[in-house]
Amino acid sequence: MTNELFAALADDLEQLIRLHDRELDDAVLDALRANGFPNGLALPPDGEAGRMAYGNMADALSEALSLDELAADFAAIYLNNSLGASPYESVWLSDDHLACAAPMFELRDLYAAAGLQVADWRNRFDDHFVLQLQYLRHVLIDPGCDLRSAAGFIDEHLGYWFPDFAQRVSMHCGTRFYAALVELTHVWLIRFRRLLEEVYDLPIPSREQMAERINRKLVLDKAEVAPIRFMPGASGPSW
Repeated sequence: MTNELFAALADDLEQLIRLHDRELDDAVLDALRANGFPNGLALPPDGEAGRMAYGNMADALSEALSLDELAADFAAIYLNNSLGASPYESVWLSDDHLACAAPMFELRDLYAAAGLQVADWRNRFDDHFVLQLQYLRHVLIDPGCDLRSAAGFIDEHLGYWFPDFAQRVSMHCGTRFYAALVELTHVWLIRFRRLLEEVYDLPIPSREQMAERINRKLVLDKAEVAPIRFMPGASGPSW
């Protein structure tokens, strides 16, 4: 993988991060449409589910979008958890489904080892998936980081619980845009992980292997962290 590809993948993540990070405005929507998003992403769609996700995003952007409706959906997804789909890893993996559990501290240590620190953890805890995407972007652009570590990070963190988050959001959110965005983010992460597998010969572990690894790491009963079975679309991809 060349530096040019690293930079292109980091740019992909920067775009996805912006869309999840804060509310949309007309300038962002105009830029997305002008650049043919998501077809300009460095990682093209892979397989039927990927093409469906990219197509759904493009279709959502082709419609007239209400900023008020998008703002309400943003709040429901990312701020007040009214959809029952927390953006925090701890809620999905801890035995009591509480925030600020062991995954938050694990990720805080991981960020610190890379020289990173959350600006204000009281505003956004360390295990928020936007911060995890930012960490992946850092790995891509920092020459001191071993990109192979991104594979394990995806396997044990975003790749394990984000599918459930994406399913819940896509089923219950109020706008087509955000339903398409979580689906697009999911398939992009899958495609990125498969690329790491191809380049570095890092096989993708099975759901059962990941469940065992995470359960052992967090000292949880297997029943508390069951393998995630969500696949976006009618026959979407698995990790």
